[in-house]
Amino acid sequence: MNEQVCTTCGVQYQSAIEPSSCLICKEERQYVNPNGQSWTTLEQLTASGKYKNEIVQEEEGLYSITTTPSFGIGQTAYLIQEAGFNVLWDCITYLDAETIASIRELGGIQAIALSHPHYYSTQVEWAEAFDAPIYIHEDDREWVTRPSERIIYWSGEALELHEEITIHRIGGHFKGGSILHWRSGADKLGVLLTGDVIQVVADRNWVSFMYSYPNLIPLPAVKVREMANQVEPLPFERLYNAFHRIIVRGANAKVQASAKRYIAALEGTLFHT
Repeated sequence: MNEQVCTTCGVQYQSAIEPSSCLICKEERQYVNPNGQSWTTLEQLTASGKYKNEIVQEEEGLYSITTTPSFGIGQTAYLIQEAGFNVLWDCITYLDAETIASIRELGGIQAIALSHPHYYSTQVEWAEAFDAPIYIHEDDREWVTRPSERIIYWSGEALELHEEITIHRIGGHFKGGSILHWRSGADKLGVLLTGDVIQVVADRNWVSFMYSYPNLIPLPAVKVREMANQVEPLPFERLYNAFHRIIVRGANAKVQASAKRYIAALEGTLFHT
């Protein structure tokens, strides 16, 4: 708990002293706080009494976990329950005894899976608390700031964690950028959890695809087309992103329509001027 945590992105480092900079934030997909780099620890966060985690059931077998007030990037983690096998999708920085007790009442965590490095946060703390392995695509190994024997670097385009739960590498935002397909979610119609590798936008009928969201750097058309093609065969009705934005119905078709619109914008055929 005394390992250093970047206050801007919430990622924990294997260091008891403050690093000179944050590997995640100084890269062009993220940013260094204009007020300068600053650090804290999980111990300091829990001792402050300022934060708590809210665990909310979104649908049968799916819970969202968010920290209030928001810390770091402010993402949501999700707990998927499938026949006694619980998966934590993405991670948040804040973890306390109350959160651990609540999740244990829900069956604990048997696996932790990550979409991309911005959400690695205190993943090792979570893994140790629940005695769970962490699954990260090997293409993103270079971004791990706190190594652990609990981390399993998987390869290829898909990894089945359970017969109903599969991680798919589709790249884009990061080379190893991944999404999670939960086949039996949404009353057996399928759920896709995407972090912000696929990002639900303000209009919940659409998504977007970006190299950097805070710095507004787009992805090339050829990559977006590739991502959409990889997703299309997956049966899913509903989609959850990292910021609790949800496409409730027709999510696969809306991802495909969004990809076509995005590509048209890049190619200059969308606009009427």
